[in-house]
Amino acid sequence: MPERLKQVVPTLSRFRFLVQLLTFALSVYGGLLVGSYAAEKISTALPALSCAYDSVNGGYCALVPLQHQMDHRVGAVMAKAQQITVKVLIPVFVTFSTFLLFFFVLGKAFCAWVCPLGTVQEWLFRLGRRLGFGMTPVPAGKLRWLRPVKWLVLLGLVFVVPLLAGLGYAPHSAGNPYCDICPSRIVTTLLTANTDELAIRTGADGFSLGLGIVANLLAGFVVAAALAVRQPFCRICPMLALNAVARHAALLRLSKVEHAKCDKCGICTRACPMDIPEIHHEHGRRAFNEDCTLCGRCAEFCPDDGVIRLKFGPLALFSSAREYYKRRVRGETPEGEVKPVRIVRKSRQEKHVG
Repeated sequence: MPERLKQVVPTLSRFRFLVQLLTFALSVYGGLLVGSYAAEKISTALPALSCAYDSVNGGYCALVPLQHQMDHRVGAVMAKAQQITVKVLIPVFVTFSTFLLFFFVLGKAFCAWVCPLGTVQEWLFRLGRRLGFGMTPVPAGKLRWLRPVKWLVLLGLVFVVPLLAGLGYAPHSAGNPYCDICPSRIVTTLLTANTDELAIRTGADGFSLGLGIVANLLAGFVVAAALAVRQPFCRICPMLALNAVARHAALLRLSKVEHAKCDKCGICTRACPMDIPEIHHEHGRRAFNEDCTLCGRCAEFCPDDGVIRLKFGPLALFSSAREYYKRRVRGETPEGEVKPVRIVRKSRQEKHVG
């Protein structure tokens, strides 16, 4: 009788998957444990897209208070021609300092290990592989045009438009425009069986109506695109841009040493969910572009010992290794294609011994 051999090999991706499951449950359903009021007090500046419109989450992202402070505090005070006082500086400082405190510890790993929208996109991509959808990597030429988009979204929808609303130059409904189109608002609330955010407010002003239409189109596009493209929304996410501002100050980071075989195989770029070409032919800080989310797949699939490391300060938490690479590619290709489970038949002699 054939026997299916199943050997569980611990990998960095499996560990990250467990972290994703835990943080996904906390960020989307955490409020059920501590109550929505306590959840709001626990965290209001999480550097990941944990949506404030999810009524049972365990803490929401920094973009929410940041937009509100641009609108209700900074903009309103400037509109009245008052001096910038402690009432303005302290709330903004608290939001940024809380964000920086989170970021100093784990850096951009919040994007790949904690963000619920990032987790959903990754799961959808895995589903696409199971369903046999073709994979569509983003070419390096298109990446150069795509990378500035997240900075424009951060500047325009998180800072400028809310500030204009506070100054009275934009409608009051423009106070948090990014949240009005963020896919996490629809995706994570749907996971809690709340369909309210799908509804388009037809009775609202034209600005709100337009944002509602964009939100539904964007959420639908992200869900569909994630089946074939790795992390489609992450590439234009303003949180990724905000995380990139202080990426060199974080304790947790990836490092790559110069190696004679580098710029030959390109497996690291093929394994990267963000299709970052610099990992292939650069080393040091230049190897990890602002789009890097610290998922660690480049280190997992590097076939040489000690070339790419995931480090916390001076400590190496994970290092690329030839033997690890051999075990890793038995079950999955660098691009994320899951390989079929091998079926091994025992010989007659082995059956007799057994």
